[in-house]
Parts: sequence; C-alpha cells; structure tokens
Amino acid sequence: MNEHKALVLDEVRKYHQDVRDDGGFVPGTTEIWPSGAVLDEEDRAALVEAALDLRIAAGHSSRTFESRFARKLKRRKAHLTNSGSSANLLATAALTSHLLEDRRLRPGDEVITVAAGFPTTVNPILQNGLIPVFVDVELGTYNTTADRVAQAIGPKTRAIIIAHALGNPFEVAEIAQLAEDNNLFLIEDNCDAVGSTYNGQLTGTFGDLTTVSFYPAHHLTMGEGGCVLTSNLALARIVESLRDWGRDCWCEPGESNKCLKRFNYQMGTLPEGYDHKYIFSHVGYNLKATDLQAALGLTQLAKLDGFVEARRRNWRRLRDGLDGVPHLLLPHATEGSDPSWFGFVLTVDPEAPFRRAELVDFLESRKIGTRRLFAGNLTRHPAYHDAPHRVVGTLANSDIITDQTFWVGVYPGLTDEMLDYVISSVKEFVAARG
Repeated sequence: MNEHKALVLDEVRKYHQDVRDDGGFVPGTTEIWPSGAVLDEEDRAALVEAALDLRIAAGHSSRTFESRFARKLKRRKAHLTNSGSSANLLATAALTSHLLEDRRLRPGDEVITVAAGFPTTVNPILQNGLIPVFVDVELGTYNTTADRVAQAIGPKTRAIIIAHALGNPFEVAEIAQLAEDNNLFLIEDNCDAVGSTYNGQLTGTFGDLTTVSFYPAHHLTMGEGGCVLTSNLALARIVESLRDWGRDCWCEPGESNKCLKRFNYQMGTLPEGYDHKYIFSHVGYNLKATDLQAALGLTQLAKLDGFVEARRRNWRRLRDGLDGVPHLLLPHATEGSDPSWFGFVLTVDPEAPFRRAELVDFLESRKIGTRRLFAGNLTRHPAYHDAPHRVVGTLANSDIITDQTFWVGVYPGLTDEMLDYVISSVKEFVAARG
C-alpha cells in the first residue's frame, strides 16, 4: 500500500469515529430497528480502498470472498451474485440445465415449498415454468415438517426448495433423506440462517444447492449481494455459466486465454476454433456482484462468529424476558437445532383480548420496529391468484401467521437496554388489556 492511500484510509477510520452516533438509548425516542447492518471503521475503509483502486467489476476481492465463504460454510464452491433473490433464481434455473440430462427439471414439473415465507423462494419456481406445491408450517418453529413434505411428493415432483424460517432450521436432515430416497433435488434457502446448525451440522450443507443473501438485514452485508454454494462441481459450473451471460467459457472476464484452449473448441454448429469466450451453452443472465461489494463482504466475514453469537444472545434475552406472558405464542428452536436467529417471532392467540394490530401499533408508537412474517400465506396474494400451483393439506397455520404473527429484532446492533425496553413494553401492553 502506498503512503498516500494509507493516509486516506487512516482519515477514513477517523471519519468513522467522528460520525458515530454516541447519543445513547432514549426509550420511546431512539429507533429500535428489527434488522440492520452493523458496520465498523474497517468496513468503511474496505469500501473506500476498493473505490480508490477502481475495482468496479468482479475481480480479486470477489474471488477471495467466494473461496473464504465456501470454506466457512463447508462447501466446495461459492458463486457471488448481485442479490439473494438472484441466488435463488440461479439455483433453481441450474436444475433445468440440459447438462443434467434426464434429471433436468422441465416445465410442468412440481417443486415442493412452503406457503408461509418470502416470495423469492417461490418466484423462481414459477419463472422457470415449474409448479409450486405448497405445504403448511408449524406454529412456534414456523417451519414445515418432513411428514408434510413426504405427503406432498407425487409423480411429478422433482425438487424441494425451502427456506430456514427466520434462522430456525427446518428438519433438513430428514427432508434431505426424503429427497435422496425419491431422486429429488433439494435447494436450501439459507438466506436467514447463516451459522445455524441442525444435528450439529451447518445448514446449507444438506442440499444440492444453497443460497445466501447479503442484504443489510442479513447476517453479513454487502449492501446488496447474494451467493450460491454447492459441493457438486457440475452444478457449480452450471450456476457460473447462468450467472455469467450463459457463456460456456470458465475464464474470468479480462483473462485472455488462461485455459489455453480459447480457440480449440467446436460446439453447436459454430465453426471449428470459434472463440470460446463467446460460445453460449445456456440462456443465462448477468447477475454478477462487484469487488466493491466483495471488499465489504470480506471485512464482514471476519466478524461472522461474533454476529451469530450476538443474535443467539439477543434472542435468548427476549425469550427469557417474555416467558409466561399470556396470550402470546413464543418461538422455539426446531428440535436438534441451534439457530443463528434472524428475528424473534410472536403470534397473538386468536382468542386474546386484543388484536395483533393493536400490539404492533403500540410497539411502533414506542419506536420499536416490527415486521410481518414476510408474505404470510403467499397463495392469498394477488401475484399468485392465477399462478399454477397445488396445495397439499390445509394452510391453516399459514393463515394464522397471516393474521396474527409478527417479529421484532435480534440483530447485533441492539443493546440489552433496547431489548429490555421491548420486553417491558410488551408486558405493559398485555397487562393493560387483561
């Protein structure tokens, strides 16, 4: 690093300290956000350094992050993308590749998923001409079960795509076994659950593919960004092709002939020796991330273990503090799991002497941020009214979630004082309404 750059970065770190908000927590005035990024002076310096070097496309930082993140999550390959939504799109589209031959998913094939969740787990199913098969979830864990998935498997079922709900693992070992026994693909949407374990094994390591988001609400942030991970090298190659315009070449952009075979290919009906950098074997996208994002991701990754521990500690403080409060169903971890929590979920008993909306309005009036459990029952949204789908069993719990459920934050930026204010506010509201 040259002296001038070192001086600039030193000033950036000083600037970060200057602009920090040290006003302290003021109950009812200070916002208690349900989620958010925790950024320090090294994060700010990393972004500025990447900008100083004009690393405006995917490059060294991107490749370094992919390698380190794959090792951290115990997968062989990781491919950065521009969002977690794009990661889900790429993972699903990869299963339709002609390179999978008889195992490829084709339009009209069915994919099992849950009704209560975020749309970007389901949208790629529809966007690839596949049919979502919706199953219900359990209240308390907010995940589906292996039994529900087993009941949904039919003659057209080819894959399972499920998210770990708010960091709480679903019965992923059992569902992975169902997938193997029935020759189905499994995609784990791990966007809310980085660092969670099931039976002592990291989530994201059970399926054929797993996806992660780096939006500011998530465990690590790049501002925007996502990742597809796998230990299946054939699937990794397909994901890379689809992400990078659908091209067949595996050389990085800007590399002229690293493979030493650039002019030695014949594919399709192209002439012999056609430039491999411009041979396309998939109908793909451009969904790459940039080194600016990856530079931030690298400094965030170094703090992941601390972030996960803070989320668990904050969740436990809320759980202990609200234990025994009437009319509220408190969350619990799936048996055998150790979640890296995304949020703390509360469901108001339908027979309670107050409505969910009243409790939410009270908390929001005290600057305590709340969020719904995403879309609730997706089949009730206008976007999906005319979309082809199948439902197995009832969606009774998904409907209760739609009407009665919300969550508050556990992210590492929250202090004990903030969490205690959330606890006392909930207790005060419930006590006042009998």
